Amino acid sequence: MLLKSTTRHIHIYAAEVVNHEFQPSDSVLTLDIDPDNELIWNPEALQQIQRKFDELVASYKGEDLIEYHLRRIGSDLEHLVRSLLQKGTISYNLNSRVLNYSLGMPQVVSPES
Repeated sequence: MLLKSTTRHIHIYAAEVVNHEFQPSDSVLTLDIDPDNELIWNPEALQQIQRKFDELVASYKGEDLIEYHLRRIGSDLEHLVRSLLQKGTISYNLNSRVLNYSLGMPQVVSPES
C-alpha cells in the first residue's frame, strides 16, 4: 500500500517515481510542492521548503515509516507555505485554474498607494 500525506499545497509519497508512476518504497519519500500551481514560487522559496522537508525527515530517522509521521511533516510544511505567503516571499497565482485562497485572501495594492 502506498503511504502518503496530502495537504492543499504539499503532497508527500512513500514512493519513488519510475517511468512517470509511483513505485511504493519504504526508504524513499517523494515531495510534490503545490501540484495545482496555486502559488507563484521563486527558487529560494522552493529551496526553503526542500530544506525544511529534509530536516523534518531526518528528525524521524530510525523510526518506522508510518502515515502519522508523513502527515506531521506535511502539516509542518503547509505552515511554512502559509508563512512564506504572509511574508510576501511567494504569492497567489491569479491565473491558476484553482482560486481557493486557502491561506487567506491575496493582498492587492491599490494604484493610489
